[in-house]
Amino acid sequence: MDMKMKFTYWQETDGKYLGYLNDYPDHWSQGDNLDDLKEHLKDLHQEFSKGDIPGIKKVEEIEVG
Repeated sequence: MDMKMKFTYWQETDGKYLGYLNDYPDHWSQGDNLDDLKEHLKDLHQEFSKGDIPGIKKVEEIEVG
């Protein structure tokens, strides 16, 4: 099953791409180009999904009304 995650990214003045998975905004990665950044973000998601890294902050939504 294909899973999609939103991410935020931008290009720095040196040409590098920085970004993070929106569910994990405290953990940035970088790449030489957008495709390279996406690969690094996929690697981060795999590591975080294992659940064995303490202190990983995540953003969720709740219904309050």
